[in-house]
Amino acid sequence: MRSVRETPTEYVVPSAQETEQAKESSRLLARRIQRGHSLSVRVVNDTPQEQEVVIRLPAKAVQLLQTILVQMAEGKAVTIIPTHAEITTQQAADILNVSRPFFVRLIERGDISFRKVGTHRRVLLSDVMVYKQRTDNAREQSLDELTALSQELNLGY
Repeated sequence: MRSVRETPTEYVVPSAQETEQAKESSRLLARRIQRGHSLSVRVVNDTPQEQEVVIRLPAKAVQLLQTILVQMAEGKAVTIIPTHAEITTQQAADILNVSRPFFVRLIERGDISFRKVGTHRRVLLSDVMVYKQRTDNAREQSLDELTALSQELNLGY
């Protein structure tokens, strides 16, 4: 059995068979999910000598499982990273959908804190996500202002 990793080292890309299994599983799970409620799951191993066990999953774990299954059903790669994990500048740039040099400029001007490990820079995923949320909110506000202005000027948008 594999343990949870503290840092992202791989992306899990589902096979065609796993994609189909994820489609069916996400559909069945979606019908049974009630927002904010835990869920009991019966786990049956494929080997006959193993006994089945009932596991009670917290509501947030059920939501996360549903999200993972939906992404897998679409054939997308999935990775789970603890928010306290330190990531590389390349991983952070990928999350923000920017180039690594652009991201390095962000951290060097102090927009996101970092620490050096030898010659390498490391950032906390939580800091990257706070920055992403802040820029997403600013972008939304700017778009709302542009929409209001275009309506005020009757530009036909």
